[in-house]
Amino acid sequence: MASSDTGLQVELVAADRTVWSGEASMVIARTVEGDVGVLRGHAPLLSLLTDAVVEISAPEGVVVAAVDGGFLSVAGDRVSVLSEHAVLSEEIDVDNARTELDEARGLPTSDEAEQRIRRAEARIRAVEKAR
Repeated sequence: MASSDTGLQVELVAADRTVWSGEASMVIARTVEGDVGVLRGHAPLLSLLTDAVVEISAPEGVVVAAVDGGFLSVAGDRVSVLSEHAVLSEEIDVDNARTELDEARGLPTSDEAEQRIRRAEARIRAVEKAR
């Protein structure tokens, strides 16, 4: 699908499904180098994502999702957010995410524990941002 004169063509894709696809005016994502905002006409970009929140400003409102790392690709007013796991804010059970966060904080310090904490925090932030 070609990009329109007013926006970006955006795809948010997890390993098992297309989570969201459509036109947007802006995408905000957290990369390993910091937050990136993408508007129409953005220079080509390929970057690694962190476990964080992605915000997509679509005509119907802001779409908020939590991603477990992955890649952000920008080329020719097309934005692809590719992640092993991605979930829209309305699909997140915030109580379950808080339980996961508490459990992860109780684990001995390790890379796995830190990753579980980041992922649970991203899911909680996604729900909070969508409110």
